[in-house]
Amino acid sequence: MYKAPEQYLDADAAAGRVMAHARLLMKLTNRFEAVAPGALRHAAHVANYKSGKIVIHADNGAVAAKLRQMNRRLCDELSCEGVECNEIEVKVQPRQIPSRSMSSTIKPISDKAAGMLRSTVDKLPKGPLRAALDTLLRRAARSE
Repeated sequence: MYKAPEQYLDADAAAGRVMAHARLLMKLTNRFEAVAPGALRHAAHVANYKSGKIVIHADNGAVAAKLRQMNRRLCDELSCEGVECNEIEVKVQPRQIPSRSMSSTIKPISDKAAGMLRSTVDKLPKGPLRAALDTLLRRAARSE
């Protein structure tokens, strides 16, 4: 007889508790998405639930502040599904941290601009400015 993977997990006591908690979080997530205003719905998510407290992660401080203002209303709305909600804790936890790649900051220099820079560099006396422009031209030549 075929058993779905969830049935195997439900059969074990510890795994069954984890599965029950996961189902509860999914239920709360669906409810949060139904009651939260549009912009907040996409910038925050239910992270955990324990002893009547729902933890919500917000993508930034502004979203967290707005959710904290709506704390009582959200608590009431989330309690409508038969889940006890006495408190909502909001934490700022960005889902994706923007990263800066060095390669994205290097912009190509056109041949005309490189030629003009080269003629300027040739006229400059030796010093930090000439060295910096030489470095710029060498890097631009390598990135092509």
